[in-house]
Amino acid sequence: MKKVAVIGVGTMGNGIAHTFAQNDFTVRLIDLSADTLKRGLETIERNLGRQLDKGQIDADKKSQTLANISTFTSLKEGVEGVDLVVEAATENQGLKLKIFEDLDQFCDSKTILASNTSSIPITQLAGVTQRPDKVIGMHFMNPVPVMVLVEIIRGYNTSDEVASTIESVAKQLGKTPVVVNDYPGFIANRILMPMINEAIESLYHGVADVMAIDTVMKLGMAHPMGPLQLADFIGLDVCLSILNVMHDGFKNPKYAACPLLVNMVRAGKLGVKSGEGFYDYSTTRKAEVVASQFSK
Repeated sequence: MKKVAVIGVGTMGNGIAHTFAQNDFTVRLIDLSADTLKRGLETIERNLGRQLDKGQIDADKKSQTLANISTFTSLKEGVEGVDLVVEAATENQGLKLKIFEDLDQFCDSKTILASNTSSIPITQLAGVTQRPDKVIGMHFMNPVPVMVLVEIIRGYNTSDEVASTIESVAKQLGKTPVVVNDYPGFIANRILMPMINEAIESLYHGVADVMAIDTVMKLGMAHPMGPLQLADFIGLDVCLSILNVMHDGFKNPKYAACPLLVNMVRAGKLGVKSGEGFYDYSTTRKAEVVASQFSK
């Protein structure tokens, strides 16, 4: 298994493509826009440059990694002859279902279809294909080239052989795979998102301010980043989407998103990607305290 297609060239997609290419896989990076693909490749090149500056790779490895990646704006052409597809499109259920339906038509019958979804049920994605045994979740952590965990999600019909193969692939990438079953939020987000939501609830109800909440979790619980800053880096829209998936899936009010989170997403305050969330990133990616006050 050496030919991989990665769908989507956002933060996760370009990180996944970077990681596969750096580990000698042939990578086909697919997106709708040639300009978006160009920017994605530029991001990968910058990140490889940082690795080079830190002595983590040499110049030859940087060049070879970039040479391992080719780009496509056609899904059908991009997935031709690949062994594995990793879908990393926007966390939108309808979009992902359409992609998997198309992949089932365009890919060889032996091709494994994986999704980097952080919450959408793998069994549901598999249900629009004629190969549910070959559909699996491959949930990478951000930033992909740095974080070692890959959450492997087995759908209801995922075969033992496919699960074993994807575990092996993750290890070839230098990652640590952890296999979980297919329920809303899986494990990572089923535990993480309620914690982030509770931190937002604490802010919403005036229990403490942003810095106090994050400082308590960093110094008291040894978290490298506070939950509100982490939410900014994940994207508040992504956090809201995941909470909505869990709330819909479990019908349990404990997964209902805090009204403050809902309002911030409506206002376009999405975190790092928009320049402001719980912190201000308008001049630097370093988190600065937002001047405005949060209110109900």
